[in-house]
Amino acid sequence: MPPSTTTDPTSEPAAPEGADSTRERIVAAATDEFARHGIAGARVDRIARQARTSKERVYAYFRGKEALYAHVSLRELARVAEATPMDPADLPGYAGRLFDHFTIARPDHHRLITWGRLELAGTADPAGADTIRETVAGKIDQLREAQRAGQLDPSWDPVDVLALVNQIATTWAAQTEIGAVAAEQATDPSPTARRAALVAAVERLFPRVTP
Repeated sequence: MPPSTTTDPTSEPAAPEGADSTRERIVAAATDEFARHGIAGARVDRIARQARTSKERVYAYFRGKEALYAHVSLRELARVAEATPMDPADLPGYAGRLFDHFTIARPDHHRLITWGRLELAGTADPAGADTIRETVAGKIDQLREAQRAGQLDPSWDPVDVLALVNQIATTWAAQTEIGAVAAEQATDPSPTARRAALVAAVERLFPRVTP
């Protein structure tokens, strides 16, 4: 499901003409800072220094650190959705794409999202909450439609299907301590072998539909 296209409510009114590059540098620096240190541990002065600007300029664009995280989170969630489309008739392939994105290409995305889950749990309106709910609901609808079409076992609740596939696919991004042991003790320590194993696991649970 495409990410929400609603206007981002977290940023300040438009900045002066010609300032877009500064804003992009701030967002890029903040993405790295939040992925490394979380929300509480992030420092606006480090973000400003990495973005080659001042703290005052950061606050001119965003109301504060939480607003900046909310903006970054929304943008990165949209990028995740674009990079990992789900085909309900090929859930093993979907699991492979999630592995490729979160474990190989962008492990910082997994860290960024995990920090938000940990630090914003229980808050009234966590960053990106509406976007996440819309995306999850859309995927559940896709899975339910696949069941109606005979492409997926109807005995499964689509909510459980999505949760299980996501959990299996992000195993190695979430459990880096096991990954470190696997690098030394697995028969084949390569990322290719880890990917093949999780794809096979999802295939056994939810076999892909062949034409």
